[in-house]
Amino acid sequence: MELDIEQPEALDRWLRETGRVGPAEKLKLRNLAGGVSNRTVMLESDTGKAWVLKQALSKLRVAVDWFSDPARIEREALGMRWLAKLAPEGAITELIFEDAENHVLAMAAVPQPHENLKTIFMAGRSDQDLTWQFGALLGTIHHRSSDERAELSRAFADRSFFESLRVEPYYSYTAQQVPESEPFIRALTAEMHGCQLALVHGDYSPKNVLVYESRLVLLDHEVIHFGDPAFDVGFALAHLLSKAHHLSAHRKNFASAAQTFWTAYREALSRVPWADEIAARCARHTLACLLARVKGRSTLEYLSEPERTIQSRVVVELMKAAPPSPETLIPAFVSKL
Repeated sequence: MELDIEQPEALDRWLRETGRVGPAEKLKLRNLAGGVSNRTVMLESDTGKAWVLKQALSKLRVAVDWFSDPARIEREALGMRWLAKLAPEGAITELIFEDAENHVLAMAAVPQPHENLKTIFMAGRSDQDLTWQFGALLGTIHHRSSDERAELSRAFADRSFFESLRVEPYYSYTAQQVPESEPFIRALTAEMHGCQLALVHGDYSPKNVLVYESRLVLLDHEVIHFGDPAFDVGFALAHLLSKAHHLSAHRKNFASAAQTFWTAYREALSRVPWADEIAARCARHTLACLLARVKGRSTLEYLSEPERTIQSRVVVELMKAAPPSPETLIPAFVSKL
């Protein structure tokens, strides 16, 4: 019978049968909500274990049909091993074990108390220090992985998970829904496919970042691959700008936070040969992601229908003559809301 880690008795039995916990250990298991692509369970034991277990789903929990090979859990485990070397100390959780047959991995839980960065932002707290760290962490990963290009470009050459979980649902599907955007998105996708510059996280979002002792911890690496770093920048900036749109009372602060993110990212890329060449592509990916988050398969749940209509209209207008960098895109987007 297929293991379902959200069934406590089945998970408890499996953990003991595989020797990952002792026969007499007392376990506390709690299902965690929020993820669409994985089952996630918190494990605590009387011996001091504190793990988060993830199990990749083949059919994602969204309103439209969306499928992806659950073998991507192996890619996430590989990503955790490498990111632990590339990111600043403490920014990546420790991998405890992986089980390819059942598409499960376990990682060390981030200690309490911690906060989710998305929760912080949704409360209107566009903390400039945290936003700076958010940009600097991404820039550090891109910079250091670029220096390891020879090895990483081979280890992370497969982009199939990125294609099924990002390119198709965010870019291809959006282009179908908004025909005016199709030439822009098609050209950007072709450009992205030809780019091999750095390790791309592929899900660099505030919801995948925890804040512990005022430092960031990055989670969810299942679509990591070697490719175009501009996608990560656009993906992250789309979240900050969508919050600037939705949280109108804090719009100016979130626009400033988006600029802080970009400045920190660029500073972390100092001395990288391709730093200047990706600015325009970062702006175009930001536009594509802003549109995808209102018209793609995975829309931002906090945007109302009128807000989605406005965001779509503004982005399509900006796509006609895309600003040359995030620095100019940010005020252009905000001014048109």
